[in-house]
Amino acid sequence: MPALPIVALFGPTGVGKTDVAIALAERLRIRGEDPAAVSADALQLYAGLELLTGAATPAERRRLEHRLLGVLPVTAQATAGDYARRAHAEIDALIRAERRPILVGGTGLYLRAALTALDLRPPVDPAVRAGYADRLAAEGAPALHAALAVRDPRAAAAIAPADGQRVIRALELLDAGVAPPGGGQLWTSETRHPTLLVALVMEREQLYRRIDERVVAMVAAGAAAEVRRADAAGASASARRALGFEELLRGDVEGMQRRTRRYAKRQLTWLRKLPGALTVDVTGRDAESVAGDVCSALRAGAAPLGRA
Repeated sequence: MPALPIVALFGPTGVGKTDVAIALAERLRIRGEDPAAVSADALQLYAGLELLTGAATPAERRRLEHRLLGVLPVTAQATAGDYARRAHAEIDALIRAERRPILVGGTGLYLRAALTALDLRPPVDPAVRAGYADRLAAEGAPALHAALAVRDPRAAAAIAPADGQRVIRALELLDAGVAPPGGGQLWTSETRHPTLLVALVMEREQLYRRIDERVVAMVAAGAAAEVRRADAAGASASARRALGFEELLRGDVEGMQRRTRRYAKRQLTWLRKLPGALTVDVTGRDAESVAGDVCSALRAGAAPLGRA
C-alpha cells in the first residue's frame, strides 16, 4: 500500500506543537492508524535538558510515542548531518511498519534535515574551528557576521548576526573553498517522502505572553538546576546553544525570556514565507480544534510535498 504522508508540525517555541501532535495522533487512531512523533528539535536530542528544551514529558510520551528525545549525552557535539541520519532511519522505519510519522519541531535546519536529502557540507579542520571560536569569544558574533557579509553577502543575509555558531560554520566553509548555504537554500519542496507541512502560527503578543509564562514554569519545575548539572558535567558547545542555558547559569530569567521571544519572532517570520505549507493560525484555539484542521486537510487529500 502507498506510504502514509508524513505530517510535519512546525512552529515557534511555545506555540503548542506537542499538544497538537498528541491531539492529532488521537484522531488518527480513531481512523485505525498507529502514529508516532519524531522530534525535529536540535536541542531535544540531549538527555538531561528535557525541561529547558520543552521536550515531551513522560505523561505526554505515554499518550504518543516520541522518538529522538534524549538520545545523546549532554557532552556530545550534535551536527545537522548526524541528526539527518538518525531522523531518516526513524522515519523510514515507521513508514516500513505502515505507521504515520508526525514530525514535531521548531528548528528550520533540522526540519529540512529530517525531510529532505540535506546538502551536507564537509567537516572542517578542528584547528580552523578553534581559531574562529577564539575570535567569537574575543570579538563577538556581530563582528564575525560583518566579516562574513564582506566575503559572502548572500550567506550573511541568511544568518542572524547574533547566531555565532552558524556564522562560524559559514566562514569555515568559505575557508575550505565551499559555498555556504544561502537564503534560498534554507528550504526545498523536494522531500524524501510525501509530506504535509503544517506551519502553526500565533498572534505575536499572545505568543510572547505564552513564552514568558512558559519560562517561569520551566524555572519553577527545575530548569535552572538542570542547566547547572549539565554545566558541571561538561556540556558541549552545541548543548549550550539551548535557549536559556547561559541565561539560567547566570540566574537571568528575564534574559531567557527576551532571547526566547527574539528567537520566536525569527521563527514566525520564516514560517510565514514557507512555500508549500498549510498555515494554521492557532491564536485563541485549543489543540483539539487545530488537530481537526490538520485531519480535514488529510481527508481532503491536501497535496503533500514530495519529490519534484
